[in-house]
Amino acid sequence: MRDIAITTRNTKRNHGLFRNILFYGPPGTGKTLFAKSLAHHSGLDYAVMTGGDVAPLGHDGVSAMHKVFDWAEHTRKGLVLFIDEADAFLRKRATEQISESMRATLNAFLFRTGEQSKKFMLVVASNQPEQFDWAVNDRLDELVEFKLPGPMERERIILQYFNKYIATPATSGSKKARLKLADFDWVKKCTDIAQKTDGMSGRQLSKLVIGWQVAAAYASEDGVLTTEMIDRCTDDMVNQHKQKIMWLDREQLSVRHFGHRIPEELPNLISHSQKERTVS
Repeated sequence: MRDIAITTRNTKRNHGLFRNILFYGPPGTGKTLFAKSLAHHSGLDYAVMTGGDVAPLGHDGVSAMHKVFDWAEHTRKGLVLFIDEADAFLRKRATEQISESMRATLNAFLFRTGEQSKKFMLVVASNQPEQFDWAVNDRLDELVEFKLPGPMERERIILQYFNKYIATPATSGSKKARLKLADFDWVKKCTDIAQKTDGMSGRQLSKLVIGWQVAAAYASEDGVLTTEMIDRCTDDMVNQHKQKIMWLDREQLSVRHFGHRIPEELPNLISHSQKERTVS
């Protein structure tokens, strides 16, 4: 990833052609965060859209797609154009699951990305890149896998969020601070929790620690976080994670056997894609 950041910064500096990149891996593994950081450290603007925004556009999808790329080509500083959940509209054109309007929108996307650009860098993110149309794969110059964190990475992530959401507020000295810490070795506790949370993403670990904060600050009378609270919240989160994995496995089995899945409601419009100034 460091090499990607250096290459992108030098590409902008030397007015070269940007490489198009695929970020793939489970949800919550930092794909969006890295895309923002990449733009920031390369001196580029950042814009994001989601694949799910495209489906409701119907026949207007083609013109909307051209507008997005017209805008990207005229940005002053250069741009990282990040498409999250890209498999929602970049899927194989031969499948029956894609409508004629979606197929036309995909063709417009392929037309606009047939050559690399000096003005914008395309970054697409997907949890299911195997669903991409092959012509989409042909436009991607580099593939970057984002894996779930291992035990040591989980420990580091949990400690980071514990410091941010619990230790720092509890020791800030503010009289208004509701959160307090019971007397226990919280570093060792975080290490133990890291062993119990196999298969969880960084996002899920963040929510877990925030859950500890809520349990102490808002669900207890004295606002003191204890090891019992941590264990109870963690057990609940681990069980919920197992249930979600079970649902996912069942859905994937359904897709393999029956060739379809239950469609989800998809959000809003591509016009909601917004230019953002990134933060480190």
